[in-house]
Amino acid sequence: MMRLLTTIMLLALLVFGLWSWVDYDYWLLGPSPAHYTWWWPEEFSTIGQDIDSLFYLIAVMVAVMFVITMGGLVLFTWKYSAKRQDKAVFSHGSHKLELLWTAVPAGLLLIIAFSQMSTFAEIQFASATQDEEGNNLPVHCEIWASQFDWRFRYPGKDGRFGTNDDFESPYELVLPLQENEEGDAKKLVFLLRSRDVLHSFFVPHLRFKRDAVPGMTQRIWLGIDDEQMEEVLAGREEKSFDIICAELCGWGHYKMSGRVRVLPQDQYEAWVDEMTAQQFGNS
Repeated sequence: MMRLLTTIMLLALLVFGLWSWVDYDYWLLGPSPAHYTWWWPEEFSTIGQDIDSLFYLIAVMVAVMFVITMGGLVLFTWKYSAKRQDKAVFSHGSHKLELLWTAVPAGLLLIIAFSQMSTFAEIQFASATQDEEGNNLPVHCEIWASQFDWRFRYPGKDGRFGTNDDFESPYELVLPLQENEEGDAKKLVFLLRSRDVLHSFFVPHLRFKRDAVPGMTQRIWLGIDDEQMEEVLAGREEKSFDIICAELCGWGHYKMSGRVRVLPQDQYEAWVDEMTAQQFGNS
């Protein structure tokens, strides 16, 4: 009885494990949306498709290995838990099997490593925030993380930090829409910093996540595919989406969220004028 119960429990674990991969809202209950991305919110980043491709690659590898591992566990539990009359035979192991289960994971890791190299370089290398001549692209704003809020510091109308027209926008990152731009012109560069502990700046719709490390200033960039954003957010008067802290940073981590708001260039300039006026106003 115990043998049967144990086998059924392991088999249920295999079935429910596979079921957890099923996005039944789209797979079973209705058609997928135009930019369906399997668990993720729809993306409209210039690198979003590359990130999603890596996610799918790793997800499929994990699913296959899960089925093989759990299927073997169910099979061996049922087969070798039965009572036997013969004596156990000592075995030192199999060198061929040991080589196999060492070589296969190593090969899979190499596939992942080579698959992500170009995307990693595009996101992380210093050249990602430089123009073709090796000059740093201008910084749009500074992103400051602290317990438990996001603050975004802008250089004001003069485009320079450290002058008296700098202003802050708490919880909301406002970006100008880079319409009809290509290449580096699509990139908005930021300086990411932390005032206290480790945080993680995560924008799911843009497939971007980077740790904010105390004592470290990081140059990061975001690029929005404006045509895809218009398609995904069609019908929304305001083009805005979530910012999340993806690192447990203390008791108030749950409330450390914010919003990205994207404005056409003329509306963005009007917003900068408004924030500058507030900076110098008496009210």
